[in-house]
Amino acid sequence: MKPSLRKIDMHVHVLPERDLPKLSGRYYVTPQELRLIYDRFGIEKGVLLCFGGSPECSTDRLSMREARKLTENFPNTIGWWFCAIDPRSGKNSGETDFTHFLHYYKMNGARGVGEMTANLPLTDDRMMALFSACEKERMPLTLHFGKPEKDMGVIDRLHLPQLEMVLKTFPEMQIIGHSARFWSELGDDVTEETRSCFICGKVLREGVVPGLLRKYKNLTCDLSSVSGYRAMIRDPEYTYGFLEEFQDRLYFATDISEKEHESNEMMQLSFFLDEAMRNEKISYVAYEKICRSNALRLLEKGLLS
Repeated sequence: MKPSLRKIDMHVHVLPERDLPKLSGRYYVTPQELRLIYDRFGIEKGVLLCFGGSPECSTDRLSMREARKLTENFPNTIGWWFCAIDPRSGKNSGETDFTHFLHYYKMNGARGVGEMTANLPLTDDRMMALFSACEKERMPLTLHFGKPEKDMGVIDRLHLPQLEMVLKTFPEMQIIGHSARFWSELGDDVTEETRSCFICGKVLREGVVPGLLRKYKNLTCDLSSVSGYRAMIRDPEYTYGFLEEFQDRLYFATDISEKEHESNEMMQLSFFLDEAMRNEKISYVAYEKICRSNALRLLEKGLLS
């Protein structure tokens, strides 16, 4: 039997030390706490996504300087970092040249941008200016999709028509899809009322996400959070085919941001993938790509697959 692999986590949030608590009263996880969680779930190290780059729903922020230092000080736990850019920064207009920011952060070790939580339409001219810069600098971008108001995350309509327009407009920019409003589109049963929910039940007919993956090579996905995990377990027989077909476009990820996430159901994704491999529901090649090599190829080369 082939061994289980230690995984690369493409989506984690850390602070150097306990400081301002979240509104829930809990604290962001520290690198030392994260190491213990990673060891329990068979994870080698992760990609630190800066949070608080946009003001929506944030109680604290991680600066790019801190992110860089965390990768330097804890390289065996935090291997890489993504920078956080708010589309309203600079001139707060579509005229901002975001290559000014991205080139600097890229030269200082950033491997991507995100996660993007600005509560703006995807086709807002400020967003489009940022996308253009990401394409020029070859920086992948992790998107969190949100509601049109009083929420965090970029805004798109049901069935993600603006996402398709962005994928078409910027074919050399890699987008990493994430969050409930993205994964709810795995099947075609999503409605306006359920798109923020963790949809359960069999995938009787495919939704927008598989279609976009087939159509646009620049769309990839991370399997993080409850949304990604529940999307994978809602219909395992469909999922095995999905993982096999899109084995080059999927990343293992957690979205850990606090110590308490150790007991969150999303952490079972690691074991779900291990079991799928052991039971030969997916090939070892697909398992290895999703757990490790897709991430390493992106992070070490900074290029599209």
